[in-house]
Amino acid sequence: MSQRGKNSRNLVKMKKFLIIYLLIFIVAALGGILFLKISPKLQTQMPKTPTFEEKLRPPAVAGQFYPEEKKELEKMIDDYLSKAKPPEIEGEIFGLILPHAGYIFSGPVAAYGFKAISNQNFETVIIIGDSHYERFEGVSLWPAGFWQTPLGKVEVDKDLAQKILSASERFLVRDSAHLFEHSLEVEIPFLQKTLKNFKILPIVFGSEDEDWPKLAEAILENIRGKKVLIIASSDLSHYLPYQEAQKIDEKTLEAILRGDFQNLEACGKDSIKTLMEIAKNLGAKAKLLKYANSGDTAGDKSQVVGYAALAFYLSSGAESLTRAEREELLKIAKASVESFIKTGKIPKFEVKSERLRKNQGAFVTLKKDGKLRGCIGHIVGDRPLFEVVSQMAVAAAVEDVRFLPVTEAELPELEYEISVLSPLRKVSSWQEIQIGVHGVQAVAQGRAGLFLPQVAIEQNWDLETFLEHLMLKAGLRPNYWRENPVDFYVFEAEVFGEE
Repeated sequence: MSQRGKNSRNLVKMKKFLIIYLLIFIVAALGGILFLKISPKLQTQMPKTPTFEEKLRPPAVAGQFYPEEKKELEKMIDDYLSKAKPPEIEGEIFGLILPHAGYIFSGPVAAYGFKAISNQNFETVIIIGDSHYERFEGVSLWPAGFWQTPLGKVEVDKDLAQKILSASERFLVRDSAHLFEHSLEVEIPFLQKTLKNFKILPIVFGSEDEDWPKLAEAILENIRGKKVLIIASSDLSHYLPYQEAQKIDEKTLEAILRGDFQNLEACGKDSIKTLMEIAKNLGAKAKLLKYANSGDTAGDKSQVVGYAALAFYLSSGAESLTRAEREELLKIAKASVESFIKTGKIPKFEVKSERLRKNQGAFVTLKKDGKLRGCIGHIVGDRPLFEVVSQMAVAAAVEDVRFLPVTEAELPELEYEISVLSPLRKVSSWQEIQIGVHGVQAVAQGRAGLFLPQVAIEQNWDLETFLEHLMLKAGLRPNYWRENPVDFYVFEAEVFGEE
């Protein structure tokens, strides 16, 4: 074939290729135009990523930590609640420390806390836990939507969530921190059986011992005017022999009751500290409702986990002091002592707080290097509280016969503690006295002895040892209370000191 023929044939092939390419381009362009016209309709039909308002956090541990079937779950909780006999709380409960293990292990203990708040009206229940499944920096809130259990859905308080989220850059939204976390979930079925018309706010700590003061502050600032219950979800010691666990748990419970943030053996330390900080700011009291471990409930005793139900409450007697009022009393005590030691005069104080002008008894305790340096009080509420504190502070410094008067050189070393007393009430028997809760005055043969509530805890005394020392303080034989009539008067105290 000639060269000219070859060129003619190649030209024909090129024309065919161009025609095919042009057709493909036209079809693609028409398809694109068609897609643009119909895509809005397709987008409306495609499933959306749900917003938090639409999200439903399903149960993660139903069938494991508690029954998956509704009737079985209701029967189990009803049985635990029917057997729980919590002690009477003389005040308004706003916080609980509760366990979060499988119901067969911790349910009988948790029931004591839920029974204590049964049928009360709370707008929101804040449930706080420490993460068991995911470590992260900060604190995660589930900010809206619903949490579901076999007993139904519970709405999240999104308004409160947003307020707390805005309080710190370390407060965040992290779905994964909540999806498998059992410590919050297990509290909800009990709430559904004991409360009505409440919302929840689930909160999880992702890192340790950093964020609890800020969370406590944020909660305090945003619950004023609301009826809120705060649950710190935590077990105590883990996988120790029965008797060793009991001893360690006893120390942890004593620390919680006396407001000691350091000696806590528990998996939810940050949750517990948050509630304790809130209680400290409100001037609230704590009371143990029930303690047991898995060796008592449903496990062997070679390796046990400890469980406790504790209530935090505001006394129904005298109105509790605010943090500002407590700080003012401490300043009055210190100023009174320093002025008297230096000049021989007690200054006059102008106090605006009506609460501090109410008549109430109080003790002032002075310590030096952690050791007692003087303690004197006035138990009868017959003069304004701020005056009692001023006068008793000076008396503790110069009139306690067990010590020489405080010198001016000692003033910078003194530590101040104030115990504001509830009115005394007589009990029918020494067996009604609760160690760590009650201060006690014993009266017999015209003699009297008195101990503040914190003395037994500080000295690690049981009730019988406490009473023996109380007899000695009254000038009686240690066993006098066992063999002779003694009048016992109990009181409670709001105890606080310098930070």
